[in-house]
Amino acid sequence: MVDNIHPRDAWAALRSDDKAQLVDVRTDAEWAYVGLADLAAAGKQPVLIPWQIFPTMQVNEAFVAQIKAAGFTAEHHIYFLCRSGVRSLAAAQACVDAGFPHSFNVADGFEGPPDDAGHRGQRAGWKADGLPWRQR
Repeated sequence: MVDNIHPRDAWAALRSDDKAQLVDVRTDAEWAYVGLADLAAAGKQPVLIPWQIFPTMQVNEAFVAQIKAAGFTAEHHIYFLCRSGVRSLAAAQACVDAGFPHSFNVADGFEGPPDDAGHRGQRAGWKADGLPWRQR
């Protein structure tokens, strides 16, 4: 079972816990055109490993291997982020199943759910909570 963590709580953990790290599981296109969490104030950079491969959106079969290759261990506290919290939940669960017990889903992701006009980033999520982010 993966815990959903509010973006502000994930940000607080990233700033205070040396073993905490953010893994952004969105696609290359999302990183390039939507933006990234800016972790400079925490002295970190997000780790970019896609859960699905653009444009086919097939699950990245090498995802867990890439997590291991990035240097993560069972002691790390890994916060997974996607657009809305769906892909990141699947990624976090895959990592729990692979022996990373401190894997968390950042609830509502980077942009959160769409508003009544179909736009994201206004209601909930990393951006809506006013957390630091930047264009790539």
